[in-house]
Amino acid sequence: MTWTIFSQQLINGVSLGSLYGLVAIGYTMVYGILRLINFAHGDLLMFAAYAAISGIVTFGLPWYLGFPVAIALTGALGIVLDRVAYKPLRNAPRISLLISAIGASFLLESLALVYFKGVPKPFPRPEMFSKVIEVFGVRVQVLTLYTPVITILLLLGLLYIVFHTKVGKAMRAASKDFEATRLMGINLDRIIAITFFLGSTLAAAGGLMWAMKYPQVNPYMGVFPGIKAFIAAVLGGIGNITGAVLGGFLLGLGEILIVAMVPEMAQYRDAFAFVILILVLLFRPTGLMGEPIIDKS
Repeated sequence: MTWTIFSQQLINGVSLGSLYGLVAIGYTMVYGILRLINFAHGDLLMFAAYAAISGIVTFGLPWYLGFPVAIALTGALGIVLDRVAYKPLRNAPRISLLISAIGASFLLESLALVYFKGVPKPFPRPEMFSKVIEVFGVRVQVLTLYTPVITILLLLGLLYIVFHTKVGKAMRAASKDFEATRLMGINLDRIIAITFFLGSTLAAAGGLMWAMKYPQVNPYMGVFPGIKAFIAAVLGGIGNITGAVLGGFLLGLGEILIVAMVPEMAQYRDAFAFVILILVLLFRPTGLMGEPIIDKS
């Protein structure tokens, strides 16, 4: 493998990994507070892509308005998802929340299938993201370079919220002890709603970049990115925001570089992610940056 090809694949791996990491943040935020794996999280990615198409194609919005509107609508859907599917089961056994999450995922996919039909739709990629430039002899799409930068900026913004604001302090308190948080006069439902909103908007941002990278949208487009993001969250340490992004970067790099170095393994690319998940659960269940979980129930 030449240096040019290796550099090309390295850039592709970082770009793909940043997408996994961005979506993984939503998983890890919700799990950190509710100890819930929100299996409907990947479908929020799909909803954001369809919302952007509707805004740009149907209502004629420019992309720089259509994208923020799609992200905001996805954040609102995350709050609705919490209120309808999870809030009524706050005090129910953990398995009930899990079943509700799976049901919510199937519901969102089925609604999208009925409303948008099963025929894939092209995604309107802005021209500025379609340009190809040459960096040190490597030709890359501008979007490939923007993706990790956007991911890091959003991560820094989220870390500021979590560690330097009152809302973030309340989130960290809720992740440790529900009852103590309530006794301190904190509106727990409001904090959980904000958590869902933030996680959903990050999934939406990831969904829009995913749709621009692979410009074909269908009702099931969020399934595999959602699963990969979950694996990234487990790898990095589910419940740890920075760990989720780190896990995403490592997973994306691993997938791309293994296929680049051993082309015969290309058909097993998705299997690689599941092998990583099994190994992490066997040898380091808390992930790379996770801490032992204390059950709050």
